[in-house]
Amino acid sequence: MVLARESTNEPNRLVSAAIGLARPKNSKQYGYISEHHAFGETMKKSADYAEDLAATMLASTLGIELDPDVAWDERKQVYKVGPRLFVSRSIAQSAKGHKDSLWTTVIACAVMMLD
Repeated sequence: MVLARESTNEPNRLVSAAIGLARPKNSKQYGYISEHHAFGETMKKSADYAEDLAATMLASTLGIELDPDVAWDERKQVYKVGPRLFVSRSIAQSAKGHKDSLWTTVIACAVMMLD
């Protein structure tokens, strides 16, 4: 299991947690899973960061340098690294701290099940 978690007891403080996955497109080759947690980031921003992190780490394990800002193809929704294409996805959650300083926690996780 890969788990991202963030907590706060500060009123209205924004917390987020995200899991990112990147894998080569059209391949049975392995992929990479990342976790990210932050203060002050929206769910979308944390999800995007987790995907960028997973794609960057996957490229690194394959000996490829990847700049997420350059490699991301918005129209095709893939990372283009030379002749390779990486697909990605994420799951994320964010929340604002409870107004009465009660603890607020967000989690995102990926569970791998083996046969």
